[in-house]
Amino acid sequence: MLQLRSQLMSSCKGLAGTFAKRFAHVERKVKVNDLEINIVVSGKGDKSVLLMPGALGSAWTDFKPQIEHLPKLLPNYTVIAWDPPGYGKSIPPKRQWGLDFFNNDASCALDLMKTLGRPKFSIVGWSDGGITGLIAAGRYTDNVEKLIIWGAGAYLVPEEVEAFKNIRDVSKWSARMREPMEMVYGVDRFAELWGEWVDAATAFYTDRNGDFCKEEVEKIKAPTFILHGKKDPMIAAEHIPYLKERLKDVRYHEFPEGKHNIHLRYAEEFNKLVAGFLLEK
Repeated sequence: MLQLRSQLMSSCKGLAGTFAKRFAHVERKVKVNDLEINIVVSGKGDKSVLLMPGALGSAWTDFKPQIEHLPKLLPNYTVIAWDPPGYGKSIPPKRQWGLDFFNNDASCALDLMKTLGRPKFSIVGWSDGGITGLIAAGRYTDNVEKLIIWGAGAYLVPEEVEAFKNIRDVSKWSARMREPMEMVYGVDRFAELWGEWVDAATAFYTDRNGDFCKEEVEKIKAPTFILHGKKDPMIAAEHIPYLKERLKDVRYHEFPEGKHNIHLRYAEEFNKLVAGFLLEK
């Protein structure tokens, strides 16, 4: 009896070790053209999903609950989170701005996935990462299989420009919102970088009539899942019907009390919704 119990315990430990190893994350840098891109990889499935963070965001600041829990819900997927060029640990180089910074991120993301031997992949994009995802899905239709976005729109409206300006001074942010970014960039550099982002984002309004990616939206073929926090203060409500009317294959889910960070505030429900969408044939 004691021997049998010992064997069972050994088997359980072995299974637990195998399970933990399968879903353990690995963080490393990948050479993409002339850039060193930091990624976090979890899971060992044949299919691929890339997590795209928001403004100044990185894999860990923006997607910790997804890195840790999505692979268990998606056993046939490898989950990859990246730090876009000039963000997080993908420094150097210094972040480059201009009216093509979203396009450059989309191109770099595609090159990253090709470098990893995963040229066909799905995208989970938040805020700026959602805009990058829309561009990637519209430009690289043969590569992007499914698209999931939230907190993102195809263009800027005046009230959003004012909202950006109102949050330019990071010293007025709550410590809970400010300190994770200060840990990544340092107090002074975070304040400087955020100011650069506000200028770069609002330039789309002054120089391109607010247009981020209207043309790309019209070209998207990938099934798309829009998640939305009903009380999101960062994007205008009009973006939802705009995207729903123009995307060819779209699904929508609303969090009635959700704000901008529904994937963090409602992580368990969010992850289940994302997994369910990705697992559908």
